[in-house]
Amino acid sequence: MKVPLLDLKSQYETIKDEILSVTSEIFESQYFILGPHVKKLEQEIATYCSVKHAIGVSSGTDALIISLMAAGIGPGDSVITSPYTFFATAGSIARVGAKPVFVDIDPDTYNISPEKISEAVCSMNASERSALKAIMPVHLYGQCADMDPVLELAKKFNLLIIEDAAQAIGSEYKGRRAGSMGHFGCFSFFPSKNLGAFGDGGIVTANADTFYEKLDILRVHGSYPKYYHKYIGGNFRLDALQAAIVSVKLKYLDEWTRARQKNAERYRKLFEEAGLSENIRLPAERESRHIYNQFIIQVSEKRDELRNHLTDAGIGTEVYYPVPLHLQECFSYLGYINGDMPVSENAALNTIALPIYPELTEDMQGYVVEQIKEFY
Repeated sequence: MKVPLLDLKSQYETIKDEILSVTSEIFESQYFILGPHVKKLEQEIATYCSVKHAIGVSSGTDALIISLMAAGIGPGDSVITSPYTFFATAGSIARVGAKPVFVDIDPDTYNISPEKISEAVCSMNASERSALKAIMPVHLYGQCADMDPVLELAKKFNLLIIEDAAQAIGSEYKGRRAGSMGHFGCFSFFPSKNLGAFGDGGIVTANADTFYEKLDILRVHGSYPKYYHKYIGGNFRLDALQAAIVSVKLKYLDEWTRARQKNAERYRKLFEEAGLSENIRLPAERESRHIYNQFIIQVSEKRDELRNHLTDAGIGTEVYYPVPLHLQECFSYLGYINGDMPVSENAALNTIALPIYPELTEDMQGYVVEQIKEFY
């Protein structure tokens, strides 16, 4: 049996007619950049995420970069974030000339640890604390970080919060949507995301009018009015084509999320019936709405050998992320060494993502767990 890690073709077949209709409309109009389809999606996402504003941008990475720019963060500043995430999180901080400050993660959710943030801030000298301008928590794998203590710390030390919610659209923390709790929420429409475009795309959410207005100007090279530049911005515009496709898919997102949650529940039952509790640690479901962008298991031993076994059995898997950011070569100038972030380092060595997409069948899931049991 073949079980891919993700099957976008199956999803496409269910919405193909709607996609072709809206893309044909755009081709006929020849209106490809920003415009009414982007504005429509921005309004829909703002409503979906329970925020006042949303700004469509060119990618999830650019959502992070433009948020940092709108916050005025640059050379000489620092931002606390997680070392266990996709590269864009810390890469965006470095791209604007600021310094990433890594703190370790919670061992159950893989999200940034509020206790470690507090320890990091309290250990800073006056100069370091003065340079610290923001916290960038990551809502990893579709589950929100523990935000209340993070928000309290930010308020105490007058820090901005930039939520990296690239993997978490629709997830909730105590009834609050990802992207609605901080000063900025950054989302990705990369095709493999729960809400994916047919190419790159992203969006930034914000409640403050001042941040919204600055984001709107920065995404068109800092130009307002046209050809007059108060700021140095960038080309962060969202294509109308991608916005229209995401708008079609947004109507189905909650249905797809429920299917992912059902698949996660089924995995738990299958793993329990297989008696694999000594070998497999299942993902914690701590917050109020986990959307399962990924289903991550942590294994007791032989992660890579297990992955090879699953590959041979026709099962797609992935390792997110094999090298934590504090140990990446490009960040060696920060001075971190192996052992500085033990929870992140352990997760990098011992976790695997299993298929969790909505179209996954019960038989396919049974086969995945059967093959893991066979290996152990």
